[in-house]
Amino acid sequence: MATKKPDFDLALMHLRNNQNMAAYNMLTSIADSIKKSDPVKAALSLILASECKNRQNKDSSNEAIEAGKLFFAHAKKEKNYAAKSAFLCAAKCFLKAGKYDNAKDAFEKSKEHSLEETVSETRPIIIVDDSKAIVLKIEGYLNNLGHTNIHSYYTGNDGLAGCKKMLKSNPIILLDMSLPDTNGDIIANKILSEKPDAQIILITADEKTTKRVKDTISSGVLAFIQKPFTIKEIKDALATAESEFSLSKK
Repeated sequence: MATKKPDFDLALMHLRNNQNMAAYNMLTSIADSIKKSDPVKAALSLILASECKNRQNKDSSNEAIEAGKLFFAHAKKEKNYAAKSAFLCAAKCFLKAGKYDNAKDAFEKSKEHSLEETVSETRPIIIVDDSKAIVLKIEGYLNNLGHTNIHSYYTGNDGLAGCKKMLKSNPIILLDMSLPDTNGDIIANKILSEKPDAQIILITADEKTTKRVKDTISSGVLAFIQKPFTIKEIKDALATAESEFSLSKK
């Protein structure tokens, strides 16, 4: 009797319905069954499995580490853009698990590969920051980098509503941590609970070592930019987002 293959769409349905144990069991089974034939999808399955544990306030570092190892091993077999993308994904997984030396190693290896491919801009970029000066600065940087599909919000609630409307378009979200009505970490958690693979870049004056920033990074945000920032930091964060997004579509 043939064994029924795990259903990825069914696992995602369980995840959306907060049936976290059912989703976790299916996702880890999928990862185990395809880790040799499709390590990227296996790693992504483990990342989603770690989200199931996060929702239950359980430690998800093992799943994040295993995902990082799969990305890392895959990266060593690839070249240029694909390798860079996989190393960056590995770095994010290791960072989420608190494996800072492994994260640094993966990040340094990503620098050895060039971005020979270009990613056409089809996704919106959302800015959520209460400072008009900061928003204008970011908009200027984005325009200089060739981005035009930009949406700006000045409060947490408006930003959250705007993000939810565009989640199906897979936006890149530049999110300030300190907002007048709702803190950015709360906004990030709400977005990630609805779309675990949402790409959020934190922008804050806080140090990366502060508990609030560390907790928000561990929840699954993509990157961290500290104020004051430069156009290069914005460019690098967006490149990380595009690399991860492109890899997830393979």
